[in-house]
Amino acid sequence: MKKTEIVERTERLVTPIIEENDFELVDVEYVKEGANWYLRVYADKEGGINIDDCVLISRALEAKLDEEDFIKDPYILEVSSPGLGRQLKKDKDFLRSIGESVECKLYQAADGKKEWDGVLLSFDDLSVTIEAEGKEVCLPRKNIASIRLAIDF
Repeated sequence: MKKTEIVERTERLVTPIIEENDFELVDVEYVKEGANWYLRVYADKEGGINIDDCVLISRALEAKLDEEDFIKDPYILEVSSPGLGRQLKKDKDFLRSIGESVECKLYQAADGKKEWDGVLLSFDDLSVTIEAEGKEVCLPRKNIASIRLAIDF
Protein backbone atom coordinates (compact mmCIF):
# COMPACT_ATOMS: atom_id res chain seq x y z
CA MET A 1 0.00 0.00 0.00
CA LYS A 2 1.32 3.45 -0.94
CA LYS A 3 2.06 6.15 1.63
CA THR A 4 -0.68 8.36 0.16
CA GLU A 5 -3.25 5.55 0.54
CA ILE A 6 -2.22 5.00 4.17
CA VAL A 7 -2.59 8.74 4.86
CA GLU A 8 -6.00 8.88 3.15
CA ARG A 9 -7.36 5.83 5.01
CA THR A 10 -6.05 7.15 8.31
CA GLU A 11 -7.71 10.53 7.64
CA ARG A 12 -11.02 8.73 7.01
CA LEU A 13 -10.66 6.79 10.29
CA VAL A 14 -9.63 9.75 12.44
CA THR A 15 -12.06 12.35 11.04
CA PRO A 16 -15.13 11.13 13.00
CA ILE A 17 -13.08 11.08 16.24
CA ILE A 18 -11.85 14.61 15.53
CA GLU A 19 -15.32 15.95 14.66
CA GLU A 20 -17.06 14.30 17.66
CA ASN A 21 -14.73 16.21 19.98
CA ASP A 22 -14.79 19.60 18.17
CA PHE A 23 -11.14 19.29 17.19
CA GLU A 24 -9.60 20.21 13.85
CA LEU A 25 -7.55 17.75 11.81
CA VAL A 26 -4.47 19.69 10.71
CA ASP A 27 -2.49 16.95 8.97
CA VAL A 28 -1.68 13.26 8.75
CA GLU A 29 1.70 11.98 7.61
CA TYR A 30 3.30 8.58 7.22
CA VAL A 31 7.09 8.89 7.12
CA LYS A 32 10.19 6.78 7.61
CA GLU A 33 12.83 8.22 9.91
CA GLY A 34 15.88 6.05 10.37
CA ALA A 35 14.69 2.47 10.81
CA ASN A 36 11.20 3.43 12.03
CA TRP A 37 7.92 4.30 10.32
CA TYR A 38 5.81 7.00 11.97
CA LEU A 39 2.10 7.62 11.49
CA ARG A 40 1.58 11.17 12.74
CA VAL A 41 -1.73 12.90 13.29
CA TYR A 42 -1.70 16.63 14.00
CA ALA A 43 -4.83 18.04 15.61
CA ASP A 44 -5.83 21.37 17.09
CA LYS A 45 -8.77 23.12 18.71
CA GLU A 46 -9.77 26.60 19.77
CA GLY A 47 -7.41 27.57 22.60
CA GLY A 48 -4.96 24.78 21.72
CA ILE A 49 -4.97 21.01 22.09
CA ASN A 50 -3.61 19.39 25.27
CA ILE A 51 -2.10 16.03 26.20
CA ASP A 52 -5.45 14.57 27.33
CA ASP A 53 -6.96 15.44 23.93
CA CYS A 54 -4.04 13.74 22.16
CA VAL A 55 -4.44 10.61 24.33
CA LEU A 56 -8.19 10.49 23.56
CA ILE A 57 -7.55 10.70 19.80
CA SER A 58 -4.65 8.23 19.97
CA ARG A 59 -6.59 5.53 21.85
CA ALA A 60 -9.69 5.80 19.66
CA LEU A 61 -7.63 5.82 16.45
CA GLU A 62 -5.40 2.96 17.64
CA ALA A 63 -8.49 0.75 18.10
CA LYS A 64 -9.71 1.53 14.57
CA LEU A 65 -6.24 0.97 13.06
CA ASP A 66 -5.95 -2.40 14.83
CA GLU A 67 -9.41 -3.37 13.59
CA GLU A 68 -8.69 -2.47 9.94
CA ASP A 69 -5.03 -3.60 10.03
CA PHE A 70 -4.04 -2.15 6.64
CA ILE A 71 -0.47 -0.99 7.42
CA LYS A 72 1.94 -3.90 6.83
CA ASP A 73 5.11 -2.34 8.33
CA PRO A 74 5.49 -1.84 12.08
CA TYR A 75 4.96 1.86 12.88
CA ILE A 76 4.77 4.30 15.76
CA LEU A 77 1.54 6.27 16.11
CA GLU A 78 2.01 9.87 17.30
CA VAL A 79 -0.80 12.35 17.94
CA SER A 80 0.19 15.92 18.70
CA SER A 81 -0.49 19.60 18.15
CA PRO A 82 0.95 21.15 14.99
CA GLY A 83 3.26 23.27 17.16
CA LEU A 84 4.14 26.94 17.02
CA GLY A 85 5.83 26.97 13.63
CA ARG A 86 3.05 25.02 11.94
CA GLN A 87 3.35 24.37 8.22
CA LEU A 88 0.74 25.82 5.91
CA LYS A 89 -0.40 23.09 3.54
CA LYS A 90 -4.12 23.39 2.88
CA ASP A 91 -6.15 26.41 1.80
CA LYS A 92 -7.78 26.58 5.24
CA ASP A 93 -4.28 26.93 6.78
CA PHE A 94 -3.49 29.84 4.45
CA LEU A 95 -6.87 31.47 5.08
CA ARG A 96 -6.41 31.28 8.87
CA SER A 97 -2.93 32.79 8.55
CA ILE A 98 -3.63 35.91 6.43
CA GLY A 99 -1.86 38.81 8.16
CA GLU A 100 0.53 36.50 10.03
CA SER A 101 4.32 36.38 9.71
CA VAL A 102 5.54 33.44 7.63
CA GLU A 103 8.83 31.87 6.60
CA CYS A 104 9.02 30.52 3.03
CA LYS A 105 11.64 28.20 1.59
CA LEU A 106 11.68 27.81 -2.18
CA TYR A 107 12.92 25.13 -4.56
CA GLN A 108 14.20 27.84 -6.94
CA ALA A 109 15.22 31.41 -6.14
CA ALA A 110 12.72 34.24 -6.62
CA ASP A 111 14.33 37.68 -6.98
CA GLY A 112 17.66 36.02 -6.19
CA LYS A 113 16.55 34.46 -2.87
CA LYS A 114 15.48 30.95 -1.87
CA GLU A 115 14.20 32.03 1.57
CA TRP A 116 11.64 34.75 2.25
CA ASP A 117 10.24 36.02 5.55
CA GLY A 118 7.23 38.29 5.45
CA VAL A 119 3.54 38.79 6.15
CA LEU A 120 1.05 36.59 4.30
CA LEU A 121 -1.19 38.86 2.24
CA SER A 122 -3.10 36.50 -0.04
CA PHE A 123 -3.06 33.18 -1.88
CA ASP A 124 -4.81 31.31 -4.66
CA ASP A 125 -4.35 27.94 -6.37
CA LEU A 126 -1.20 29.10 -8.18
CA SER A 127 0.57 31.58 -5.91
CA VAL A 128 1.15 33.00 -2.44
CA THR A 129 1.71 36.74 -1.94
CA ILE A 130 3.68 38.07 1.01
CA GLU A 131 4.88 41.50 2.03
CA ALA A 132 8.64 41.32 2.51
CA GLU A 133 11.38 43.93 2.44
CA GLY A 134 8.82 46.70 1.88
CA LYS A 135 7.29 45.17 -1.25
CA GLU A 136 4.76 42.57 -2.34
CA VAL A 137 6.39 39.33 -3.43
CA CYS A 138 4.37 36.78 -5.40
CA LEU A 139 5.67 33.22 -5.02
CA PRO A 140 4.42 30.39 -7.26
CA ARG A 141 2.95 27.65 -5.03
CA LYS A 142 4.69 24.91 -7.05
CA ASN A 143 8.03 26.55 -6.16
CA ILE A 144 7.37 26.57 -2.39
CA ALA A 145 9.28 23.80 -0.60
CA SER A 146 7.76 24.82 2.75
CA ILE A 147 5.88 27.71 4.24
CA ARG A 148 5.27 27.94 7.98
CA LEU A 149 4.20 30.43 10.59
CA ALA A 150 7.18 32.40 11.83
CA ILE A 151 8.01 32.09 15.52
CA ASP A 152 8.62 35.52 16.98
CA PHE A 153 10.48 35.67 20.28
